[in-house]
Parts: sequence; C-alpha cells; structure tokens
Amino acid sequence: DLEHDMKLLDNEGVDLVLVPEPGEIYPPNYQTRVEVYKLTAPLEGIHRPGHFLGVTTIITKLLNLFTPDRLYLGQKDAQQALTIQQLVSDLDYQVQVVVCPTLRDPDGVAMSSRNNYLTQTQRKAARVLYRALTSASHSFNSGERDGHALRSIMSDTIDAEPMAEEQYVSAADPDTLEELNRVSTNVLLSLAVLIGKTRLIDNMILPSETDRVQ
Repeated sequence: DLEHDMKLLDNEGVDLVLVPEPGEIYPPNYQTRVEVYKLTAPLEGIHRPGHFLGVTTIITKLLNLFTPDRLYLGQKDAQQALTIQQLVSDLDYQVQVVVCPTLRDPDGVAMSSRNNYLTQTQRKAARVLYRALTSASHSFNSGERDGHALRSIMSDTIDAEPMAEEQYVSAADPDTLEELNRVSTNVLLSLAVLIGKTRLIDNMILPSETDRVQ
C-alpha cells in the first residue's frame, strides 16, 4: 500500500524514498541472481521455492544503489534476517545489520500486512501461533531441552485450533537453522500456519533477553 506507506514515512521525517519501476531494477536481458544457498534451504525455502533468490538479489541491488550505513530488518522474518546477515558478511558489505524485535498486537499476534486478509473469526484463530510459541517457551523455561518435545508442543497447540493448518514447526539452532535434538544454549522456535488461505509465520528465540537478564 504505497500511499499509506508514504504517509507513515512522511510522519517519521523520512527524506528519501526509492520507488522504481520493475524495469529499472530488472531491465531487459537481466540475467544475474544472488544466492545464499544453505540458510535458505529449510523452513521457508521448502514451502516457498525461489523466494529467497528474489530477496537476496534485490537486497544486493539496493545495498549497491544506496551504500547505507545501517540496514534494518524484522525479527518476525527470522530466516530472512539471518540470510541477509550472511549475505552482508559473505560479500563484505560495510553496513550494520540491525534486527528489530517483532511488534505484536495486545493479543500477541505479530503485526503483519497479511493480517488484513483475515476475517474477524480468522483473526481470533491467528492467536494460535503466539499461543504455540509461548506454550513451548513455558516448557523450555521449566527445563525442557528436548527439541522433539518442543516441536510437539507447538504442533499440538496448532492442532487444537480447528481453523489452523500447520505447514511446519521448528526448534532450530538460531545461527544455522539446523533442527536440534537437544538444546544446549539457544533455540529458535518458528512456525508457519495457514489460517484459511492466509499464510502466517512467527518465531521466538529462547532464552529471551528477559530470561537472560533474570
């Protein structure tokens, strides 16, 4: 929603917005793609083949066009953020990657433009994603370190919601995205769920910053 986005940016005092036509970014005879091949293979890579090729290619082009000091990404798209961090490191970009915390509505649902596609009933059902993550988090904070058990807790929570269809649940290493049998330090809990025809994702890194402070 370009018009709405522009209003938001104007309210924040943004000085410059790039709104190119597709042909300016991908002109005739364009042939190059940038691939981060390992981190993009699991999770979203399985269910959205080719998606990350588009992400990493356009991010590379934007970094070249702007040469920014900082690049801000959202934790909600954890695999995407990790992939772009890898890209920046591998290609020696002199840019600081800042991963911003996921913003949530009061009921815990992660803010996303996709939420606009949900009916009122589906919007209530979407709470199951955060409920699944917090259920596994509570178990983790009570001492559970078995990766299979954490994944089962998330799956069972999703299964209990009639309007939700699980695409995947994951309890993985937050740096490599390799599924963990046993959690020794940190774990990235993530999931993808269909609510009707709308596909939603969410995640949580444990222990959380709050847990570590305590």
